[in-house]
Amino acid sequence: MIERSLDAHLARHATSGADHAAAVAATIALLAQTGVGIAETIAEGATGGALADAIGAANSDGDSQRGLDLLADERFLTAVTESPVGLYASEELAEPVKIGTDRPLALAIDPLDGSSNIDTNVPIGTIFSIRPITVETSADALAPFLRSGREQIAAGFLIYGPQTALVLTLGHGTQIFVYSRAEGGFNLAMPSVAISRKTREFAINASNYRHWDESVRLYFDDCIKGGHGPRESEFNMRWIASLVAEAYRIFVRGGVFLYPGDKRRGYAHGRLRLVYEAHPIAMLVEQAGGLATDGIEPILDVAATALHQRTPLVFGSTAEVSRIGRYHSLPSQMAERAPLFGKRGLFRA
Repeated sequence: MIERSLDAHLARHATSGADHAAAVAATIALLAQTGVGIAETIAEGATGGALADAIGAANSDGDSQRGLDLLADERFLTAVTESPVGLYASEELAEPVKIGTDRPLALAIDPLDGSSNIDTNVPIGTIFSIRPITVETSADALAPFLRSGREQIAAGFLIYGPQTALVLTLGHGTQIFVYSRAEGGFNLAMPSVAISRKTREFAINASNYRHWDESVRLYFDDCIKGGHGPRESEFNMRWIASLVAEAYRIFVRGGVFLYPGDKRRGYAHGRLRLVYEAHPIAMLVEQAGGLATDGIEPILDVAATALHQRTPLVFGSTAEVSRIGRYHSLPSQMAERAPLFGKRGLFRA
């Protein structure tokens, strides 16, 4: 029997026998509840205060902060002090916060993804990753986060848009829950998300075309040439500039997302954060039957060496993600399209 409510879904997981199952369920319930409050604040828009304004400060990685970035971070940190989370790592903080030494979970979070879109009414959200604190990693606050993405035991994101929704995996498939204001809780909307294997839709910021390596430009060119080009298919392009919005669309109707490294200063290794953006998105994608890579290697196989490490990211429909990998690693398969293809990489090292 499929549980309709998030509460029932989490209650069943809590008794499943999975590692730290009850602790994970309690933590996700708190994150969801906190997200509803943030969604209500966002819905007030400019009438709720100057939360979209830049505050003249930067986060630990140099990106400008807005009032709602800090508000969201404060609310999530406050919420998890009453949870089984012992370590809290946030985009907005330089180092993890130690909450308790006897708690089994480490939470990595982007409290407000897409905050540059706050004042334009574009969907934004919260991305999170839950990992165990083991005997091996308990001595160092950074250690639980500097591990393979395969060690995540749950991941998800909240999206604040026309609907407030939670995309969640507990390690056995990906589900989507939508918040009902009438009922005051999240209800199951998609019990088993399955990303379509093939797609004719891709998302990339084409304004950076001149900065891309040749391999990215060739892939893009092949797509936009449509039915008369080497792909022999008509493609649609999307770009929202909000990771949660791009991901949600792909979970619902398929597609592929690309955020490569490029030649701009500070972009050689991509811009998305490995630990609290790419790893959780990749877990959700793989659990939904898709692929997520840095262009070649599966993102979940990559272990971070720093908390705020950046990475290129490609995810979505398996056939298209695999094809993008071949544009880089198997140039002989693209010989007719680009004989000199192998001289450049898809993502700058």
